[in-house]
Amino acid sequence: MSASSSTVSAAPVQDPDALRAARMIPFIVGCALFMQMLDATVVATALPAMAASLASTPVRLNVAITSYLLAAAVFVPISGWAADRFGARRVFIAAIVLFTLSSVTCAISRDLAQLVLSRIAQGMAGAMMVPVGRIILLRLVPKEDLLKAMSFLSIPALLGPVIGPPLGGFLVTYASWHWIFLINIPMGVFGIALTLRYIKEVRDADPPKLDWLGFFLSAICLASLVTGFEAVGRDVMDSGQLIGLIVVGLVCGFWYVRHSRSIDYPIIDLSLMRIPTFAISTLAGNLCRFTVGATPFLLAMLLQIGFGLSPFSAGMITFAGAAGALLMKFVATPIVRRYGFRRVLTVNALLTGIFIVACALFRPTTPSWVMIVILLIGGFFRSLQFTGVNTLTYADIPPRLMSRASSFSAMAQQLGISLGVGVAAVTLNVSMALRGADTLSIGDTVSGFIVIGILCASSYFSFRRLDPTAGEEVNGRNRKAAGTMNNDNEE
Repeated sequence: MSASSSTVSAAPVQDPDALRAARMIPFIVGCALFMQMLDATVVATALPAMAASLASTPVRLNVAITSYLLAAAVFVPISGWAADRFGARRVFIAAIVLFTLSSVTCAISRDLAQLVLSRIAQGMAGAMMVPVGRIILLRLVPKEDLLKAMSFLSIPALLGPVIGPPLGGFLVTYASWHWIFLINIPMGVFGIALTLRYIKEVRDADPPKLDWLGFFLSAICLASLVTGFEAVGRDVMDSGQLIGLIVVGLVCGFWYVRHSRSIDYPIIDLSLMRIPTFAISTLAGNLCRFTVGATPFLLAMLLQIGFGLSPFSAGMITFAGAAGALLMKFVATPIVRRYGFRRVLTVNALLTGIFIVACALFRPTTPSWVMIVILLIGGFFRSLQFTGVNTLTYADIPPRLMSRASSFSAMAQQLGISLGVGVAAVTLNVSMALRGADTLSIGDTVSGFIVIGILCASSYFSFRRLDPTAGEEVNGRNRKAAGTMNNDNEE
């Protein structure tokens, strides 16, 4: 049965078709998220081959990565308004179409300028695709099933950074760099077909006007900060430019905060931080998200530069983290339902940090199977943490604020991941400076793993502030209790 084009409310109709669609939504949004995360990580591996083909250098071609990040940062805040104004299903499909077409233009680019323009279009599409897909999921999936849906959705976010490097290395080595973009075509076509088949339209009946000043301020703030965080410790710009970029971002951010307090419908609704579960999940969750970008980066430095492994061999070892994320899918829901969000997130924050620090013990003589086991278990705990955080973020958000919450969360996640990479890079540079060396050593990556692991574990103190009953509506406990009461009444 094809999806209706009419608008729907936040509460879905519980008929067989609606239930079947609700089960498909996490898969559909997950495919879009995987496509975006894979594309964001696979390009770095292919830069040398792309540079040779386009008569450029890898350093100059790094702008292909930066342009994507800039476009995504600029347009993430507007995604919630666009979903309410034009309809979430329509925007989601348009974003997948644009992402797929821009992937094709990336593959057929003849020079750096064409590639950069195509990557900007990809970034715009990615900024709309995932946050709007999450809005669809939040509005059409019943709250009691949200934990299960989020456990599925967290897997692509972890798989992309892990699969990207080995897949990119394989394609560049045995095919050509063009295929790192062309693989998006079948995924995009598949996603569009499933969206048309299973997803109904979701939109606000009375959307607010766009906050233009807020949009420009947030765009400059996010673009400056994301670019600055990504550049930290990478020697892609001098210290004066880097400091200036971050200062501009902070000033625009401060200006936006003042502006948002003076209007009714700010593009980034900071009043959401008054909701305890949202605030704690956003702030503490971002400390955990440092690991998303930092861990693959540090592992690549350790295994390729420190141990001298090829990109493909190193990628096959780090792939164990993806296997751990897949294993989590089958047990995350019962774990959170059994112990509750507060207990799971506090204990698991420490475990996640411990297994990040454990990577600092890797040496060239460490057996591969030992590294794989540690990465496997670490991937399991990281995925469990993100499942809990991503679900709890929306546990107490009213349906009318879901679009704003999704945009806010997407913005915070992007900053967190970029900042994580920046912190890791700075740690490596500081470690090298203290040694008085210009080249990376195994000891430098040890420092990086320790710092990122400690920052992740420190989220324990924020999660401790959660109410013991936080998130019970979305973890199924209320439904289970209601079922028990009904059985008692029947007896």
